[in-house]
Amino acid sequence: MKRYSTSKDINVIVRQLIHQGWHFQRGRTHGKLYHPHGTKWLTVPTTPSDHRAFLNFRQIVRRASCLD
Repeated sequence: MKRYSTSKDINVIVRQLIHQGWHFQRGRTHGKLYHPHGTKWLTVPTTPSDHRAFLNFRQIVRRASCLD
C-alpha cells in the first residue's frame, strides 16, 4: 500500500480522495493533491510534526469539498 504521509490518519483521507479522482504529486517536504477538474489543490504534510496536523488537514479537505 502506497504511503502519502507518515500519519496513518492522513493516509486514509488521501486514499479516499484519490479514489474520488484527485491526483497526488509528491514533493520534498509536502505533497500536493490536485482536484479532478484542476481548479484547486491541497497541501499534504508528508512528515507532520504538529499534533494537530490531522485535524488541520481534515478541516482543509472539508472546506475544499464545500467549494465544489
